[in-house]
Amino acid sequence: MYSKEELSEGLATRVVGNKIFAFETIDSTNACARTLGDVDTSEGAVVVADFQTNGRGRLGRTWISEPESNLLFSVLLRPMVKVELAGLLTLYASAAVARAIEKCISEPVECKWPNDLLLHKRKFCGILLENSFQQSGLGYAIVGVGINVNQRALPPDIAGKATSLARETGKEYDRKTIFQAVLTELDVLYESARKGDFDLIVADWTKRCQMFGKSVTVQQHDHMIEGTALRLNHDGGLVISTTAGTQTVYAGDVTLVS
Repeated sequence: MYSKEELSEGLATRVVGNKIFAFETIDSTNACARTLGDVDTSEGAVVVADFQTNGRGRLGRTWISEPESNLLFSVLLRPMVKVELAGLLTLYASAAVARAIEKCISEPVECKWPNDLLLHKRKFCGILLENSFQQSGLGYAIVGVGINVNQRALPPDIAGKATSLARETGKEYDRKTIFQAVLTELDVLYESARKGDFDLIVADWTKRCQMFGKSVTVQQHDHMIEGTALRLNHDGGLVISTTAGTQTVYAGDVTLVS
């Protein structure tokens, strides 16, 4: 695992990465970042770990990652965002990671709603956004990022739909280079996101999404929605045309039918 000094060396960001907390093993980088948020740590702080004993993905799932192979980190932010637009921070993070990875591997990255990044139709990165709300609005946001970088072996139950940068390109990558590239893009886009201006971010994300105009299913906890993915709503919800009319969904597993 790199030290915080090594991870900071050469990093020229303004906000994101101004403090780095590096661990070999931790229960959850998001949980640690939430603790920092609760004690008024300045925004931009990053918690990074080589391995998580209780890593979490969206919908309470476990994020499985091989030690010393991938990137697992969380960023503490305090944007001036209206409560109803806070969910757009997932698109901000997704667009930033996509931009960084494209620069590092020179291959296009696909954004899949709501929080996945794909290479060659397989997931290599997930974003976990956790917001803390106060009476005055959004207190802070934690952006958790998990990127499969050099991991080669994957559990059989996910091997068909998950991947890593190394598996898709046949190359090994310096995780520090990837880490700093992602922090740099998060920092660049944060100038707009921090003020609640998501127009260019949503446009950047949308051009990388291939589901619009196609038939999809959205599996939610107790039922499935089928229809055509039309667009994103103003707050990041997925607008779907179904036989019962137009619906907007905010969570669920999306699968392309055609």
